[in-house]
Amino acid sequence: MRNQRMWGGIFLASAASIWGGMYVVSKVVLEVIPPVSLVWLRYVLAVAALFAMGQRQRVSWRVPRRQWLLIGAIGIVGYVVSIWAQFLGTALSTAQMGSVITAATPAFMAVFAHFLLRERITRLKMVSVLLATGGVWLIVGWSPGGAHRELGGAILFLAAVTWALMSVLIKKVPPASSLIVVTTYALLVALIALSPVALLQLSHIPVRAFAPVKIWGGLLYLGFVSTAVAFFLWNQGLRILDASTGGVYFFFQPVAGSLLGWLLLGEKISAAFWGGAVLIAAGVVLVIRKR
Repeated sequence: MRNQRMWGGIFLASAASIWGGMYVVSKVVLEVIPPVSLVWLRYVLAVAALFAMGQRQRVSWRVPRRQWLLIGAIGIVGYVVSIWAQFLGTALSTAQMGSVITAATPAFMAVFAHFLLRERITRLKMVSVLLATGGVWLIVGWSPGGAHRELGGAILFLAAVTWALMSVLIKKVPPASSLIVVTTYALLVALIALSPVALLQLSHIPVRAFAPVKIWGGLLYLGFVSTAVAFFLWNQGLRILDASTGGVYFFFQPVAGSLLGWLLLGEKISAAFWGGAVLIAAGVVLVIRKR
């Protein structure tokens, strides 16, 4: 039993670390590919990977008609608005800021869960949201970098809030439905929505721009590793550990993102950054811990 729990922690920590590395990789790739186009290319690869996973598991691709509105909302809120905001906010700020601010997501889930799932908002949850909001404000308002850095932080805040909303919407998906099927169709909705802008942008990018290893390697990482592989690892871990315990491992995302941004991109870590990170961490720990 102890070994099984250990492997569950390894799976969850690996998935969160992969997502932390996503911000560093996207920071490099965004030098060549605009945010909307990068999101679109990532989803093309992710849909192919998830479809292959679904075929391997022999899932049924039929979805009840009443679930399509929910799937569409998940696709637009989570996979269009939130992911686009993640990439755009990262492009305007730093990989560190992207990974830390979006780590506030679990705290904001408490608010949406109250209105959509009728879960009670306790004082503990309210304090957690206030702490996370204060942490975001500290990072955005006091980190060096000027107006672009502050705008990037504000957009990343939008990414965290919309991802929290999407996460609560996923809880409304019936347990009998395959999460692989729901995610694949939600990504297809996002692909359709992003196609006009993405294809127009891609038509102005020369093919040789994709030649460097860091570009096509980054695309493969974003499409396959940070989506398909991390998705599989996270779900495997949650099968072993309960959700409240598993949520703690989400902190590996900002840690990995900050350290990789410092090591690979030469990004500086300010005192205000760490102060905001501590407040966000405190807020998330409060909301996911067992009382």
